[in-house]
Amino acid sequence: MSHRQIPDDLKAKIRESERYNWLATRGLNELMLLENLPEDLQRAIRRHLFRFDKKLPIVASMDESILDAIRERMEHKTYIEGSRVLVRGGLMDKMVYIVQGKLESTSEGETVVPLSEGDVCGAELITLCLEHYVLNRDGDKFRIPAGKLVSKRTVRCITNVEAFTLRAADLEDVFSLYSGLLIQNPLVQGAITKESLHPKSLLRSRSY
Repeated sequence: MSHRQIPDDLKAKIRESERYNWLATRGLNELMLLENLPEDLQRAIRRHLFRFDKKLPIVASMDESILDAIRERMEHKTYIEGSRVLVRGGLMDKMVYIVQGKLESTSEGETVVPLSEGDVCGAELITLCLEHYVLNRDGDKFRIPAGKLVSKRTVRCITNVEAFTLRAADLEDVFSLYSGLLIQNPLVQGAITKESLHPKSLLRSRSY
């Protein structure tokens, strides 16, 4: 970092981030170790680790094979106190499942909602993906227009936070891959009529 002439305050944050990441993982890449296990054992462990479907009724209604594909794409992530997971007006490019730590979500109306272990941040990505898919299905790979991915809230870490994240691009790939199962799902069909998948349903499920 010295030859890059990085400011001292930024160096301190980098060291703090590295220390917390080591404490959270004990220096091991758990997901990499997981890949060496038999496939059925991998699925069982991921199902234990990623229980976000219990928080999100729309996700819970999906076929288990779709959920397994989503879990396979989850990535471990650590944030230090003061980090911003999402920024109002910025790109909402990921969904975050909180393992431990405390955050706060501040909306455009300055309403502050606390978030902690088991909560999901950015879950509206699921709604956007499903609505975009059923309204634009043509058998080709799809991408959500960037204009629809603008965050309406800022999510800041009150403490150090350990989480698993899912990128918007990976979620889009899963929905494209399992298009047949999705379109047969009553909740996905409801997206066509703009009823079942209204974003307010996600707010009621405590995911921000």
